[in-house]
Amino acid sequence: MTFSLFVEQSLNGVQLGVMLFLMSAGLTLVFGIMNLINLAHGSLYMAGAFFAATFLRLTDNFLIAVLLALPATALLGLLMERIVLRRFYTRTHLDQVLVTFGLILVFNDLVRMVWGVVPVPLRVPEPLSGSVHLIDGVYYPAFRLAILAVGLLVALGLYAVVVHTRIGMWIRAGASNRAMASALGVDVQLVFSLVFAVGAALAGLAGLMAGPISAVQVGMGEPILILALVVTVIGGIGSIRGAFVAALMIGIVDTFGRVLLPPALGSMVIFMLMAVILAWRPKGLFPVHG
Repeated sequence: MTFSLFVEQSLNGVQLGVMLFLMSAGLTLVFGIMNLINLAHGSLYMAGAFFAATFLRLTDNFLIAVLLALPATALLGLLMERIVLRRFYTRTHLDQVLVTFGLILVFNDLVRMVWGVVPVPLRVPEPLSGSVHLIDGVYYPAFRLAILAVGLLVALGLYAVVVHTRIGMWIRAGASNRAMASALGVDVQLVFSLVFAVGAALAGLAGLMAGPISAVQVGMGEPILILALVVTVIGGIGSIRGAFVAALMIGIVDTFGRVLLPPALGSMVIFMLMAVILAWRPKGLFPVHG
């Protein structure tokens, strides 16, 4: 492997890791605080991409489309939590898996009804359509660098909120001990709704950033959901720091695995890594103690 290819694939791995963090951050908080397995999180990723494509067609402005798509996805997530998932907080994980799997099928059919089966275009904004010369022999797409920058800024902002604010204290308390947090006066239902809406918005952000790179189409959330679940398990349920570290790790390992290894082995390497890490640390790299 040449040096330029190594640099390019490393950036691709970090970019994938950032996308996975945006997906897994909401997923791990929902699982950690609510003890809810939400397989429909990938549908919110898909919804963010379709909302952005629709608003871009209506406004012809990528930034405005993003600013409209994020609250729309958050609202969709909030409605999902209020109407359906709130009834399953105290149910078994099997019930949660079944109902959220059912939601995947519902959302996929709704998308087919509204947008059709043909992939919807989501073009790269004109100022970011070119490439940036990083070092000798290495040109990297400007839009991918923008994804890296936005993802890292969101990660830093989310970490600051969770670690250094009162709302973050409520979230961490709920993740560590939900019953004790409720006894101390934390409005657990409000925290649940807030976390779910923010997690939905983060998933939508990941989807709309991936849209110009990959196709905006029905079912686009399922493949990345599998990777996000791996990140959540490796990082530790409820841990933002764990989700970030695990996401970068999985992004880089998956990217280089697909480049350097045979196709069958390359698609398996992240699951082999997960097995090794869980054998070493069964609760993940950074478990939330409670």
